[in-house]
Amino acid sequence: MRTRLKNLLNVSSQVLMLPLTLLCKIEEKLISKDVEVIFNICTHVVALLPGLPGVFLRRGFYSIALEQCSLDSYIGFGTIFSHRATMVADHVYIGSYALIGSAILGQHCLIGSRASILSGTALHILDDDGTWTPYSPERLERITIEPNVWIGEGAIVAANIGRGSMIGAGCVITTPVKAQVIMAGNPARFVRKLEPEAQPETLT
Repeated sequence: MRTRLKNLLNVSSQVLMLPLTLLCKIEEKLISKDVEVIFNICTHVVALLPGLPGVFLRRGFYSIALEQCSLDSYIGFGTIFSHRATMVADHVYIGSYALIGSAILGQHCLIGSRASILSGTALHILDDDGTWTPYSPERLERITIEPNVWIGEGAIVAANIGRGSMIGAGCVITTPVKAQVIMAGNPARFVRKLEPEAQPETLT
């Protein structure tokens, strides 16, 4: 009964979000997949939908607007997806006010509140005249967060994270992280290896 109700609410949310998702699809198909003006406006709107209805409506919107987004995921209040080239797998949890660039979020990932997953480390480069260049789609890098990764509150991630790893709160990741390790600090440092069956511990 509970599963049937959840499925009904998910489908209803997709229907309610159709005006926004259709606008996003028109932008993607008729203008360019690199143009994301309408998509970004819509993401800011759905980010502010409150309470449990907001959770379902965000899921309904992103299940169509993103490249892929599971209806068995949780996307918290205030969370923004910057690019539609993002995939969200089953049982992903994203806390409030997270910022997700172009990414692949594997099954059972936990993304803490106010965490940021950036689209690589080279979105802006120093031009010949000494100024930083604006964002350009060809420099976009899709970051892979493998299954069962825990990214702590306020962490900044700009590189791939291996399966089962834990990234401590406030940690800054700019180089790839291996599987089953704990990383902490700014800049990130290796803390210890995790046994496959071990549960991630809380960093103090």
